[in-house]
Amino acid sequence: MLNYIVRRLFYAIPILIGVNLITFTLFFVVNTPDDMARMQLGIKRVTPEAIVRWKQERGYDKPLMFNNAEQGFSKLTRTVFFEKSVSMFAFRFGRADDGRDIAYEIRKRMIPSLSIALPVFLLGLGVYIVFALTMVFFRATYVDFWGVVLCVALMSISSLFYIIGGQFLISKLWHLVPISGYGYGMDAAKFLILPVIIGVISGAGANTRWYRTIFLEEMSRDYVRTARAKGLSERIVLFGHVLRNALIPILTGTVVVIPLLFLGSLIAESFFGIPGLGSYTIDAINSQDFAVVRAMVFLGSLLYIVGLILTDISYTLVDPRIRME
Repeated sequence: MLNYIVRRLFYAIPILIGVNLITFTLFFVVNTPDDMARMQLGIKRVTPEAIVRWKQERGYDKPLMFNNAEQGFSKLTRTVFFEKSVSMFAFRFGRADDGRDIAYEIRKRMIPSLSIALPVFLLGLGVYIVFALTMVFFRATYVDFWGVVLCVALMSISSLFYIIGGQFLISKLWHLVPISGYGYGMDAAKFLILPVIIGVISGAGANTRWYRTIFLEEMSRDYVRTARAKGLSERIVLFGHVLRNALIPILTGTVVVIPLLFLGSLIAESFFGIPGLGSYTIDAINSQDFAVVRAMVFLGSLLYIVGLILTDISYTLVDPRIRME
């Protein structure tokens, strides 16, 4: 298994280079270093000298990807792309265009992001699986029918509606929790209750239907008919056999998203004023801060690759017959 993990990590290097290249190309197709300087310095009353000085201070005064003024390999290395990219593979993200240390901001904002993303993930996973198993247990009845109707209705509503409706009803009308903001320690709980509830509800429709499909597919297997022929009750068949054999597809959809929880929820953090990595990324995109955008994209890609490896490893824990080769 160790060889398999090392090989997968080596495969990750060209993937990360490719993601970084695509991010760089897309960003500078619609922006130039001069645009970034005007955005940071202020569009009005910015002088050409100030733009040149801003680019020199932040390393944007070189050609983007190919330097005709240099010789040999320096044509590629004396460029913005090379100098901004190599340091990221050593996890040196540098400074944002406003001068703040990106690594420090990531560490500082990691806790707020996880404090909303982890409860949504864990609570949602439990609720969706229990809801789906209940629908399968009462399949072909009114419980299953109205459960599917409810799931479709939940899927048809935009997550923005849940956020705005929840803020209006629970915060503004009933005054049960603050409408937005964030606190540290135990004070954080009152700010996180509403985002967590909305996060679970907004994902209930699609996830419950997905788990219901998995469980129904397992119900048609031969081992289920064998278990029933032995006289086992439907409850034992469902919770003791079907749930255990459905763990691999469940793991495929859940373990891989665990590392991405680190990056937080973009929309929820922005609407609820939570100073996490999601709102940090949104602010960076709005201000055309390429240093932050590339760091967050690189980090997200790396975590996604790690998530895929963890998913493969988890298969061997669920089913020992699986070998990593």
